Formats: sequence, C-alpha cells, structure tokens
Amino acid sequence: MVAFDVPYPANYGGVIDIFHKLRWLHKMQVKIILHCFQYGREKSIELDELCEKVYYYKRSRYINPFIGTTPYIVSTRNNEELLENLCLDNKPILFEGIHTTFFLAHKRLKSRLKIIRNHNIEHDYYKNLEMVETNFFKKYFFRNESDNLRSYEKVIKSAKHVLAISNADYNYLQKEYHNAVMVSAFHENDGVKISIGRGKFVLYHGNLSVGENNHAALYLVKNVFKHLRIPVVIAGNKPSPELQSLCEQYQHIQLIDNWTNEQIMSAISEAHINVLATFQGTGIKLKLLNALFKGRFCVVNPLMVQETGLEQLCIVANNAEIMIESIEKIWQCDFTANDIEIRNNKLNNSEYSNAVNIQKIIELLA
Repeated sequence: MVAFDVPYPANYGGVIDIFHKLRWLHKMQVKIILHCFQYGREKSIELDELCEKVYYYKRSRYINPFIGTTPYIVSTRNNEELLENLCLDNKPILFEGIHTTFFLAHKRLKSRLKIIRNHNIEHDYYKNLEMVETNFFKKYFFRNESDNLRSYEKVIKSAKHVLAISNADYNYLQKEYHNAVMVSAFHENDGVKISIGRGKFVLYHGNLSVGENNHAALYLVKNVFKHLRIPVVIAGNKPSPELQSLCEQYQHIQLIDNWTNEQIMSAISEAHINVLATFQGTGIKLKLLNALFKGRFCVVNPLMVQETGLEQLCIVANNAEIMIESIEKIWQCDFTANDIEIRNNKLNNSEYSNAVNIQKIIELLA
C-alpha cells in the first residue's frame, strides 16, 4: 500500500479512509507492507502494529508547481527509493490516491496487480477549491493543478482496478476507464452507536482550514444559525478570521478550534442535531457517515447526500429557510429506539459498512 501521507493519527479525510482500511485488512489477516510519504507527521508505532513493514519517504515540497504538466500532488511524490522497494517483491500494489501514482505505469511494475484508490475526482476537487479561494496565488495554483490533473488522470488505464469512493465517482470512472469498483470510504464506525432521547446543541463540524468547510460554516452562520435561538457549536481547526469575527457577534454560537478528534466525535454523539452543508458534490463526506453512525438527527443540504442513497436517513433542506424550519421542528423531538433501528437496517451490511467493503478489496487482491 502506497499512502500519500502518514495515515496516523486518522484525523482528516483521506488518511481516515487509509487507516481504517489498514485496520480492517489487518483484522482479516492480510499482511501489509506500507509505503508512506512524510511531510510534517511523525513515524507511528500504531502503524507498526498493523503492518509487516513500514517505509517512510520524504515528500519533495520545493518543486515549482507551475513547471511541467505533471500535477504537483504527483510530482512531489516522485521518489526512486519507493520504486526500488516496490520492486523487491511481486505483491499487489494499492496506490492510495492518484497522488501516489508517479510510478504506476513504470515498465518495472508492468506485471504487477495494481489498484488505485480514488479519494476524489481530483480535477473537479481542485476546480471547486479554486472557486471558493480568495487568495489570487492559491486560486491560480488550484486552477493550474486542476488542468494538469485532468490531463494526467488517464494514468488510471495502467491499473487493473480503480476503487471509487462514491456512486457519482463510480459512474464517471466506469464511463471513462471501464475498470471501476465501488468501495465507499472506510471509517472508525464498525456499527451504529447512538443514544436515544435528546441532545444538548446543534453541531456543525469540519476541518475549517479547508476552504470548502470554512465556506460552508460561513454560509450556515450567515443564513441559518444566526436566526436560531438554540445553542449552536461549530467545531474545527484553524477557522478563518472572518468566521471567528462573525461567530463572536452571536451569544448562542460557540466556535471551538482546539478540540481533538476524540472530542469532536463525542460532540457528534452529544448533539441533538448535526447540521452539514457542502457546496462541492465530490467524493463521500466522512463527516456525514460519522453523523449517521454516531449522531441523532441530521439536517443536510442536497449536495451532501447527492447520489449516496442516504437521503432517507437525513432531513434534506433545499434552502436556508427550510433548514431553519427543520431544525426548529426536530429540536422538540426525541430520537427513539425505532430511529436507531432504521439506521441499523440501512447502514449495516450496506456499501457504507467496513465489513462489506473489506471483502470487496480482498476479492480483488485474490
């Protein structure tokens, strides 16, 4: 397995999928040799416990992103030592993200069983980052990266399979490359664990250093949360100065930027309503899965559940007015044992079950 980052601690999108995939491969007695790029995260004893061997490689962050046509996220993970180590055996290779595929089409790996895990349709993801970015230089970088990723993506043809993380991604990849397999995101939830009754607040959570999440939080405060007379908590690291300033205007809105992942997971369970919004319909939102496996009521905008099949487990609000009305209505309701049973029936043994998805991967490796 070639990981684009050190997948522990499992505290943001892509590495959450990688770590819990590792956890389940280990649980199913699959032996793993892990190769991961290191740029700011420490070596991990936890990974040693899951893998036969772990290799670490330095990511070359000083490459000029505007020279050449290879995407920056790929060119900065060009490490000859990785190629040499991959050639020490003839085992299948799982490339985690198109980020790690610099050597995918190399002649020395021609005979290998190669699988790519697609975490997003990356050129769409970077195009959307460009749309919400206000800094001129970052905006230009995202546009350039999107264009390069669109051209580079055909490298997927050199893999036996590409694992799509969402139904929308599967439809695109299967149409373009004819080798897609639907394997949704791995996550920490091995079953539904929700408390009946009532929670204490409305919660929005996300990595606020990511432009998309900060944009969603700003939208919710400006258009939804400021109109409520209910306690609201916004949790996520590195919120923008604009978001901090905005939240300070409302006594019922609490912005928390220093919680650990464990504290955020506890907040999801303690909340009465998890409110989630996105303006980027790419991939599968792990925050949505955490809210459905751990949390009570879930109010979302349509893009959050688009092509997921999870609409029936959420209250889907098409605009801010409907979202306000929905929150105020279900704030008065208890979450019941019957509600939990509905979650169990929908999520267990579904495409969102870790146990189901690990079997798909093992069958492909076999």
